[in-house]
Amino acid sequence: MNKPMIAGNWKMNMLQSEAMAFFKDLAEKTKNVTHLDTIDGVICPPATLLGLLSDAARTAKIELGAQNCHWEPKGAFTGEISPAMIKDLGVKYTIIGHSERRQYFAETDESVNKRMLAALGAGLVPIVCIGEYLEDRKAGRTQAVIQSQVKSLLSSQSMSPHVVLAYEPVWAIGTGLAATPAQAEEVHALIRGMLIEALGASATKIRILYGGSMSPGNVAELLAMPNIDGGLIGGASLKPADYFSLLEAGIARALTIAR
Repeated sequence: MNKPMIAGNWKMNMLQSEAMAFFKDLAEKTKNVTHLDTIDGVICPPATLLGLLSDAARTAKIELGAQNCHWEPKGAFTGEISPAMIKDLGVKYTIIGHSERRQYFAETDESVNKRMLAALGAGLVPIVCIGEYLEDRKAGRTQAVIQSQVKSLLSSQSMSPHVVLAYEPVWAIGTGLAATPAQAEEVHALIRGMLIEALGASATKIRILYGGSMSPGNVAELLAMPNIDGGLIGGASLKPADYFSLLEAGIARALTIAR
């Protein structure tokens, strides 16, 4: 297993006062924690908060990420944010292709690919989301959907260890449902196998996160799976205590690997 990543996706939540209170609380919790450097902790707030939270995130010893980025460096793209703008704020990560972007804002494999390439070109670390809908799983199409999405990413010829993948079974996002550790590991192993077949040994360094209702209650079981390198977390990242519990689970897993 690679260095664990615990990435929180705040989605369209948090006002300035709420965000600052979150980070103040989190900083108190992390200030005396040892081995925090054994994992990568990330919070992806709305773009309106990225500049505001720069110092607060540093105090809490975690990184910030954006929730989306466009493929062009500038231009007439109302409502979008460019990789250069994200980088200019000192932000390291950006989520790309989240299922809600695909479902509500017409993201496609092609546009996800373009955004990933632009993020890499700007020196950002893209967290690229893939996953199947409930109807796909019920129809036995999970493997076919995942294979198609991964092949699309590989077609760009730019997949590298700097890319982070997040497998998010869409039926488990925000529903309280979660894939069992065995179900999640089955898909993660499929993704890992495709990456290794296409890229060779370097593919073992690409982190694959689980993104379907990871919580303090199931994080240890999920991180115990050999191909699950962390989580992309929604609801549980909105409460400092819950997010801190996930960080602690990531540290415990990292220390187990190091032994």
